[in-house]
Amino acid sequence: MKIVIKVGTSTLTDKNGLLNKDYISELAKTIVGLQNDNNEILIVSSGAIGAGQGRLSLKERPKILREKQALAAVGQPIIMDAYSEAFAKYGKTVAQLLLTRDDFEDRMKYINARNTLRELTERGIIPVINENDTVAVEEINFGDNDTLAALVAAAVDADKLVIFTDVDGLYNGHPSKSNLIPRVEKITGEIESFATGNSASGKGTGGMKTKIIAAKIASASGTDTIIANGTRLGSLKEMITGNGICTVFNARKRFLEAKKTWIAFSKKPKGNIFVDKRACEALTGKGKSLLAAGIVKITGNFKRGDTVSVSDYDTRKDFARGLVNYDCGDLEKIKGKKTSEMKKIIEVTDDEIIHRDNLVIL
Repeated sequence: MKIVIKVGTSTLTDKNGLLNKDYISELAKTIVGLQNDNNEILIVSSGAIGAGQGRLSLKERPKILREKQALAAVGQPIIMDAYSEAFAKYGKTVAQLLLTRDDFEDRMKYINARNTLRELTERGIIPVINENDTVAVEEINFGDNDTLAALVAAAVDADKLVIFTDVDGLYNGHPSKSNLIPRVEKITGEIESFATGNSASGKGTGGMKTKIIAAKIASASGTDTIIANGTRLGSLKEMITGNGICTVFNARKRFLEAKKTWIAFSKKPKGNIFVDKRACEALTGKGKSLLAAGIVKITGNFKRGDTVSVSDYDTRKDFARGLVNYDCGDLEKIKGKKTSEMKKIIEVTDDEIIHRDNLVIL
């Protein structure tokens, strides 16, 4: 079994904001136990900024970008030293991978990163993955490593994604006053309404909302997601088998193939294409490609090969993503036109605006 474990800042640091080396030691012991049961493990670790904050004895997390980047530069080697030391006790080797969103958006970089991760796990080496916060801009914001963990799980075809946090899972209200939801078959609007956008501890960048988004990505990729309290390391084996105190989000029974997972989640849309009802039905119900005749409106600034969202013009709801075959300027000229009419307006390179092989229904 291939398992991705995401550990957040609130789990990795103590009440004083310092890196909790005792916890990392216990985490290493637990992961080695999983490895000995023939599992491949990857760690997605937050905490670089928190570790830097603790090392510099700062009372508050900084808000200015360059300060966050500086703290990440201080904190990242501290975290890696702690992981390396903890796993070395068991004769295990760790590897550091620092990634940005661009590493997922660029197809070649994505494949290279995926191949590196697979090679490491096959050799029994534990990858420790984090966003490259010293250079990232948008990625340093809210929810970064929850999404990163889901994208990593999708890239390596993981069986399980475990997201450790500071509560036992998803509750149908405030954790102190509500019931824990043990299993989620499908992420509905009601399930999403139970999530809040803030970190309970105040140390992390996300909250339950970002973990639901991560579960959506993982589920669509064929990976079960487990949200659990990071202090319950002794119960991790039970959680992975569907027991224990946690919330399990089931993977879709019909999940996306690798390339379509990349299109749907790894690449950020550069614009929107709004289509009429007839086109919606053709794309969602008949598996057709998107043609210019069904397009009502476009927004954004995109080029051929970029990812765009496809939306229902009437409801404004996004229902698909795909790789577009035309620049936005040319598409503006030919929207609503039949293929025969397109040829009189621009130089036609493809009959389809988005080919069905490059289109994902969300």
